[in-house]
Amino acid sequence: MSVTGAIRKAERVLPGEEAPEGELDPRWQTIIEVSEYIQQHPDEVWRFTRKWGAHANADLRTAVATCLLEHLLERHFDLIFPLVSEACRQSPRFTDTLCRFWEFGQASGPQNLKRLDALRWELCRPSAWRCTEWRPHHVIG
Repeated sequence: MSVTGAIRKAERVLPGEEAPEGELDPRWQTIIEVSEYIQQHPDEVWRFTRKWGAHANADLRTAVATCLLEHLLERHFDLIFPLVSEACRQSPRFTDTLCRFWEFGQASGPQNLKRLDALRWELCRPSAWRCTEWRPHHVIG
């Protein structure tokens, strides 16, 4: 399958509804399939991430955050971070998506982590920490 095919397949499933407890969620599964193309096709995956990372459904935003955004920033921080910053300023829901993932790879480097923390601090504010109980790294110690 190609990145275009994976995205088309996911678009047919999304937004969908959560699977019953204990069953595989087809929404998460198709998002995981899209994530397989992050390394070679970050621009296409970003456009998909931007669209679905602002959706009203919180579980869908969690899937986008943990399966896509987290790994886009892990592997393509310098390319993706400015786009994330802009998306967060345009969409409170996308800002919420930003608060739903952990930092790995390039995103966990000291300078990049500082940039992420600054953006989260600016946009999330302590009242928004409820989503993942995110705290700036300098606060946690």
